[in-house]
Amino acid sequence: MSDFEPKIVAYCCNFCAFAAADLAGAMRIQYPPNVRIILLPCTGKVDAIVLMKAFEDGADGVFVAGCIEGECHFMEGNLRAKKRVAYVKRLLEEIGTNPQRVEMFNLSSAMGGRFAEIVEEMTQIVKEIGPVCEDRQKEPQKQ
Repeated sequence: MSDFEPKIVAYCCNFCAFAAADLAGAMRIQYPPNVRIILLPCTGKVDAIVLMKAFEDGADGVFVAGCIEGECHFMEGNLRAKKRVAYVKRLLEEIGTNPQRVEMFNLSSAMGGRFAEIVEEMTQIVKEIGPVCEDRQKEPQKQ
């Protein structure tokens, strides 16, 4: 499966994670082009159904990137997002999909290098897992 290039969707908060992605670009830090960034005012606005819909629409991996814990510009938005990501992990496991396909990360706006590392990490994890459509084929049939 060496030619598999995963599609990864990143939901990034405006103040920190998106600014970190922008900084990575301004610094010309190279990272895989597999990621599609969705700008949010706050990660607290992302809902579990939106994360699941990304998989339905063809994503092989999804991550949510928000402010450093305790420093959310909207008080507790990133903590709500963290709970929702944990919930989606449980849902994915229940339907026979690898829960490593979804993750939550916390960044400051000055962490452009870390943003690039996160994209690298997610790309590697999802490449090892394979396409999302193969997850249910690996799961033994339950009677």
